[in-house]
Amino acid sequence: MPTRTKLSAAHLGGTADDVEAAFYEALQHGDIDALMDCWADDDEVFCVHPGGPRLVGPAAIRAAFEHMFGNGAIHASPARVRRVESLASAVHNVLERIEVLTPEGARHAFVLATNVYHKTAEGWRMVAHHASPGSAVVPDEDAEARQTLH
Repeated sequence: MPTRTKLSAAHLGGTADDVEAAFYEALQHGDIDALMDCWADDDEVFCVHPGGPRLVGPAAIRAAFEHMFGNGAIHASPARVRRVESLASAVHNVLERIEVLTPEGARHAFVLATNVYHKTAEGWRMVAHHASPGSAVVPDEDAEARQTLH
């Protein structure tokens, strides 16, 4: 059973970055309670895992992560964070590096995810997590910069 890694006072009263760090730490430890501490206590929070349906509400999100933790902790670490922030909300687009241990050794996948945070009465909390399907290769930032919208 994972060790409880309760959000620290700094995370509770800190920034969206602090909650994001706590979220990824909880994934690394397979700690469902610490992970759910990162989420706002609001029926409208939502989560989309790569290729999965939209999960709405804390109970649905908890059930999905509990199922995922049944296979062990999730070794995901954020990188290349892009932020759009205001006084009461923050949107972070991150490149998640996922490490999976296989009989052949460690394998990596890369997932682009968007995490949305709101400043609530309890401090900053996650209100949305949306992750794209993964890739075996790290996305090229130069290619991302060259993309044009249509």
